Amino acid sequence: MKRLTILAATATLLSMTALASAAETANIWVRADGSNFMPQIVEAFNKSHENQIKLDIIPNAEIVQKYATSAAGGTAPDGLSLDLIYTPAFAAAGQLEDITDWAKSLPYFKELSPAHVKTGTYKDKIYGLPFSADSSVLIWNKKLFKQAGLDPEKGPTNFAEIAADAEKVAALGGEIKGFYFSGACGGCNIFTFTPLIWASGGDILSADGSKATLDTPQMRDAIALYRGMVEKGLVPEGAKTDSGANFFAAFAGGNIGITPSGAFAIGALNTQYKDIDYGVTFLPGKDGGSSSFAGGDNFVVTKGTPKLAVLKEFLDYAYSLEGQTLLASRGSLPVRGDIAKEALKDLDPRYQIAAEAMAKGNTPYSVVFNDIINSANGPWAQMINEVFFGDDVDGALANAQETMQGIIDAGTGQ
Repeated sequence: MKRLTILAATATLLSMTALASAAETANIWVRADGSNFMPQIVEAFNKSHENQIKLDIIPNAEIVQKYATSAAGGTAPDGLSLDLIYTPAFAAAGQLEDITDWAKSLPYFKELSPAHVKTGTYKDKIYGLPFSADSSVLIWNKKLFKQAGLDPEKGPTNFAEIAADAEKVAALGGEIKGFYFSGACGGCNIFTFTPLIWASGGDILSADGSKATLDTPQMRDAIALYRGMVEKGLVPEGAKTDSGANFFAAFAGGNIGITPSGAFAIGALNTQYKDIDYGVTFLPGKDGGSSSFAGGDNFVVTKGTPKLAVLKEFLDYAYSLEGQTLLASRGSLPVRGDIAKEALKDLDPRYQIAAEAMAKGNTPYSVVFNDIINSANGPWAQMINEVFFGDDVDGALANAQETMQGIIDAGTGQ
């Protein structure tokens, strides 16, 4: 009997050893912007699963080039939380695993952020799935609204109301201004200015990213809104040269009535600027409606990784209610629409507005996004400063249209 007990114990020990040896570890990267939430979701996964995730946090300015180099050299991580706008470029370069079958097998696939899935798709194949999310919204200072005789509980819902509200706030005088935007920041304005165009029925690119569509009535209407506020002195002079340093800080100073911003501002204002009473609403079109830039990261898999099963398990956990709730608590909006309200229920209710904005948000699709939009020397960044503050709107639009189309054609082999 004792011999049988020993044999049984030995068998159990061998079985446990086999299970432990079968556990695998996958390496993933995330840009530094994800350091608020990725370490926490990885830690929670590792505590509750046999398979493990090893996380590396890469500086924002380095991650795209670092991944491109490592993928070309065969030293890339197994997976990557990648700014969603770059997914088409890496898919086109053949560096990502086709995860179409896996993605479409998920029972909640149709509930995943449409904008993320769109940018994760290349030539009808899926190479990236939503992981983290942020949305662009409009925020206003309730204290300044009240002082200006406006309803502090009602944000503007169209272009005319933005301009009128900003003018009344600016009339308070002193250092108070009605509106703020970072006029020399291409990334800031693709995030917050483009939704004004989308909400009005226009776009800056065709759906497949093959055509630039800058010179439209909707673009000109949105430009006129900003130019009009600049000309009336409703915008601080420093906005003209702000490359993004004051994108959030200007409003946080307490002297700005209205500013387009991101969902991230909710957490920052609540924790760092508790004295500011503010409202959150949607970015509107000229005559109403709304839109948003759906930002954040897609989760992509390096082509040929042997750790696909571990990455699937990790993403399944991130998509669970527990995972979505954890991510939301760390500032990332839920990417599953069917459980978004539940994941946000214990947080500031203004996050619900941001989540609604993201659900109907948009993201420009381009395999050359960085060259046409984010680059400081690219056509978008060059155009916005000129159309907002310069003397030749027609020339700036025409030049940007031609330059952007040329880059697109060169990048897509047209």
